[in-house]
Amino acid sequence: MTVRLLGVRHHGPGSARSVLTALDELRPDVVLVEAPADVESALRWVGDPGLVPPVALLGYVANEPGRAIFAPFASFSPEWQAIRWANARGIPVRAIDLPMAVTFAARPDDELLTHATPGGGAPPDPLRALAAAAGDPDPERWWEDVIEHRGDGTPAFDAVAEAMGAARAGTFSSAGEERREAHMRRAIRQAIKDGHDDIAVVCGAWHVPALDLDVPGAPTASADAATLRGLARIKVAAAWVPWTHRRLTSASGYGAGVDSPGWYRHVFEHPGSDGVARFLVDGARLLRDRGLSASPDHLIAGTRLADALATMRGRPRPGLREVLDAADAVMGGVDVVRSELVVGDALGTVPDGAPQVPLARDLARLQKSARLQPVAATKTVEIDLRTPTGRRKSHLLHRLLALGVPWGVPEEGRGSSGTFRETWRVAWEPELSVRLVERSGYGSTVETAASARLVERANEATGLAELIGVLEA
Repeated sequence: MTVRLLGVRHHGPGSARSVLTALDELRPDVVLVEAPADVESALRWVGDPGLVPPVALLGYVANEPGRAIFAPFASFSPEWQAIRWANARGIPVRAIDLPMAVTFAARPDDELLTHATPGGGAPPDPLRALAAAAGDPDPERWWEDVIEHRGDGTPAFDAVAEAMGAARAGTFSSAGEERREAHMRRAIRQAIKDGHDDIAVVCGAWHVPALDLDVPGAPTASADAATLRGLARIKVAAAWVPWTHRRLTSASGYGAGVDSPGWYRHVFEHPGSDGVARFLVDGARLLRDRGLSASPDHLIAGTRLADALATMRGRPRPGLREVLDAADAVMGGVDVVRSELVVGDALGTVPDGAPQVPLARDLARLQKSARLQPVAATKTVEIDLRTPTGRRKSHLLHRLLALGVPWGVPEEGRGSSGTFRETWRVAWEPELSVRLVERSGYGSTVETAASARLVERANEATGLAELIGVLEA
C-alpha cells in the first residue's frame, strides 16, 4: 500500500503539470482531493465537454442562499487536472476536506483561521520564509522559479514536502484548521481500509506534513475522531457556476488568488522557452488589433531581451516581469497586454445537466434563445425591438433587473423611451450567480420569479413614488 501526498499551490500551472506527470507515473487506483466532502458527487462533471473552466462550485445554505462560498477552478488548477485525469480513466475521486455543512454551522470564533506562532503575532508566510532562506526577497518570483515554470512530477513534491515541514516547524494551527486536517487524515485512513493499494492525495502544500500518517508523532485515528466528534451540521447544497479569470486574482479579494491568471494559463498550455515567444506573438496580435505597431522584428527583439533580462536578474528562465519589461521596451502598450493577456476576461461555461438551481437553468435557456451569452467584459448592446430576437433580449434583461439580478443596465443611446431601440450596458459577474440562488425562492423561471418579486415590491410599497417605480419596472 502506497500513499503519495502531492502538495500543490491551488492555482499553480507548474503544480498542475507536476500532478499530471506524477499521476501518469504512480497510476493510483483512487485520487483524493482537497475539496469539501459534500461536493464529491459534483466532481464527476469535471472533464465534461460542456463544463469549461474557469468555473466554481458554489456551496450555500439551503434555507439561506445568501450564505455561500465559492471553490473556483481554472484549467491550470492542480485539483482540476487531477480530477479530470481520474474521471477520464474511470478511477474513483474522493473529496476529503471538511464538509461545507460543518463549515457553515461553525460559530464565528471557529472559522478556519490561518496559522499562528506560539508567541502570537502575525501568521507566518511560509513562501516568504522559504524565499528568504533562498536569498530571494520576492516569494512569488521564487515560487515561480522553483515550481511553476517547471513540472517535474514526483521529485517536485518530495522537495515541497521537505520545505513545508521546515516551514511548519514551531507553528500551531487554529481549531478550524485542525478539524480540516483531521478530516483529511480520516479520509486517507478510510481509503486504506477500503483496500486501495495506490493512493494519490492532492492537497495544498501547507497540509502535506500534517497528512503524513507515517511521521513520528502523527495524530492517531482516535485523536482525530475526538477532534471531529459532535460538530454541528446544517443542510447545504452545491451548484456549478461560471467564473472569471479576473475573479481568480488576489486583487479581487480571493484568498487563494493569483496575480496573473491569464499568464498562468499560458504557462500551463505552453511551458518552456517557446512559451515566451508565443506570449509575445499573442501580445503583438492584440496590439495590432488596437491599431498599434508590432512587427516580426519586434517579436525577435522582445524574445531576446526577455532572455537577457532573466540572465541579468539571475533567474533560471524569463518570468512574467521579464516578458512584460521586454514587450514594453520593444512594442509598448504594456497596460493593454497586462489587462487582457496577463489577467484576461475568460468566462467559463456550465452544461445544462450539471447541478444548478432551476432558475439558473432557465436563464441559460433564455440566453441561448435571445442570442445573448454572458461575457465578463463590459459591453454595450443595442437592441432593435422590432425583431423577435431583440424583444427576447429586452424581456430577459428587464426581467432580470426587476428580479434584482442586474446583468444589464439600461443607458441613454441612440433611441429613447418609447422608440424601437434600447441600449444596455451588460457584464456578467460571478456574484450574479449567488444573486440567482438567493432569488430562486421566487420561482423556477425568470418570468415567474420576476413577476413574484414585482408583486412583493408592490405590496411593500409605502408611497406613490415607490409604487410608480414598480409599475414602470
